[in-house]
Amino acid sequence: MKKNHNTVHDCSIFELSRIQNRAGNITPVQNNQDIPFEVKRIFYLYDIPGGIDRGAHAHKECHQFLIAASGSFEVQLDDGKVKKTIMLNQPYRGLHIPPGIWASEVNFSSGAICLVLASHIYNENDYIRNYNEFKLKIKN
Repeated sequence: MKKNHNTVHDCSIFELSRIQNRAGNITPVQNNQDIPFEVKRIFYLYDIPGGIDRGAHAHKECHQFLIAASGSFEVQLDDGKVKKTIMLNQPYRGLHIPPGIWASEVNFSSGAICLVLASHIYNENDYIRNYNEFKLKIKN
């Protein structure tokens, strides 16, 4: 990671456009327009048992954009100095998490779906899964 790494203050909530209709709403998401990167991978978390947390890692290069497609959950953000918690509970709002931020998804409501848009394809080498290793990397 770079010496001047991202902080929790670089994590941003984006309000996405909503096309409302009596038959239901739609929210389009376009690369580099509605979110600040090009999406290379999409995945979602669901059927999360009560009390289980997800995430608990940082990325070296990958940006992520999290949306509560259904239900709600909190995202705990940590840059090694400052911690911040964001509640996601509306399908037209998303959280941009740049590289170098330790993030955990917690407190999932029943039936919650966490939709994740990522700037990179899956690469295990991009993950920092040990918090102590994360703290060491951000000091360098």
